[in-house]
Amino acid sequence: MVDLKNRTRKLLIVLFCICAISIIIFSYSSTSSLQLAIRQSDKPVSKALCACRQCISVEDEDPWFRKRFNTSISPFLSQKNAILSKDTFKWWQRLFPKANKANYSAVVQKLFQVVPGEGHYNDSAPNRCRTCAVVGNSGNLKGSDYGALIDSNDFVIRMNRAPILGYEKDVGNRSTHRVAYPGTIRHLQNDTHLILIPFKMTTLELIMSALTTGSMKSAPLPEMAQINADKLLIYNPTFLKYIYDVWLERHGKYPSTGFLTLMLAIHICDEVNVFGFGAAKDGSWQHYWEKTKLSRRRPTGVHAGDYESMLMKLLTCKNKMKLFEGR
Repeated sequence: MVDLKNRTRKLLIVLFCICAISIIIFSYSSTSSLQLAIRQSDKPVSKALCACRQCISVEDEDPWFRKRFNTSISPFLSQKNAILSKDTFKWWQRLFPKANKANYSAVVQKLFQVVPGEGHYNDSAPNRCRTCAVVGNSGNLKGSDYGALIDSNDFVIRMNRAPILGYEKDVGNRSTHRVAYPGTIRHLQNDTHLILIPFKMTTLELIMSALTTGSMKSAPLPEMAQINADKLLIYNPTFLKYIYDVWLERHGKYPSTGFLTLMLAIHICDEVNVFGFGAAKDGSWQHYWEKTKLSRRRPTGVHAGDYESMLMKLLTCKNKMKLFEGR
């Protein structure tokens, strides 16, 4: 298993190096990352399966991407896909074994009595062009002036507690979706869809508590009280495992919120623009709203941060997303 992971990592490094060299040659005369992204979008591509200028899905797909990209697994939990396979359920339980003692079937049954249980965003078509901005929390957003560009997308997807007020020039002021988990819900606007990631069973129980009786005293109820049941989406554990197995090839314990958000966009959007990922311009790791500079080392924790970053750059090279890394 270790040898297989090492071989996979080496292959990705080779692919990334080839892509990086191509980008460097292509962008030699470019004066900014924005110009580079615009020029990349003008490159001729294969016949697209959407109405955007540059689509994620094309007819004669890149073999590496085609092997991994699976549109049959919905990113969101619904009544139709709520029953998990034994393999998925066991993997999901092992993430936080002490927090998964409730009866999953009973919890989900009650959940869809108060939360819409239909599928979402399964409307891909040749005449659709859905552009999405995935907005991370990196300090490289400071002074970027990306606000208007971010707001020009159909979907603007933010994460956790990232603020908007006071930072509009760099991060925009629209927020159609916010990906979070209990305890990190902040700045939720009335028209924003909340996408909760259930890393453990307790998350589903907290949702039920917040939307019904409030019986779970440990729930972060002030934040959970902001939830509008009609705008609540739940990340599908099956999709979470698919990202971990197929895209990350089981590197790390489980995917980071940032990578899960990126892969969500890759699967529900036609064109993906990514902002606020990676280190700040001075090499430090900090959030754009923080004044204190953090370590120059990537704070990955249980996540495979370097591997996720390499995949993002590879997806950028293969024209599956545009990565804006500040100015």
